[in-house]
Amino acid sequence: MFWQPKTWLNSRQKGQHYEQLAQEYLVSQGLTPIGSNYFCRYGEIDLIMKEGSTIVFVEVKFRETGKFGGAINALTYKKQQRLQKTVAHYVQKHDLSHCILRVDFIAIEGSQAKSFHWIKNVL
Repeated sequence: MFWQPKTWLNSRQKGQHYEQLAQEYLVSQGLTPIGSNYFCRYGEIDLIMKEGSTIVFVEVKFRETGKFGGAINALTYKKQQRLQKTVAHYVQKHDLSHCILRVDFIAIEGSQAKSFHWIKNVL
């Protein structure tokens, strides 16, 4: 069995928790879950949802405080580039070139996850 530091496991579990909260929020807004945590060599797509006939790829970021710009500023240019390549990989692998696609960003802030910022079409 491969050993991983406890801090990584806690961090991953925390990420999955906030991704679940984001998914619940999006479902309450009318989106339907298709998948989550899609990994490839370029990176990861946190959530894959559907809104009408549109496939929506969602990046989720959580920050407990607004320090250093908070969650809303956590989607860096480098992360956007990796996300774009990961989405392209997913689209090719699942033959979705004929579909309407969108990439959204959910920023969650606050220790009680009370603040959700949903930004559509980030790419």
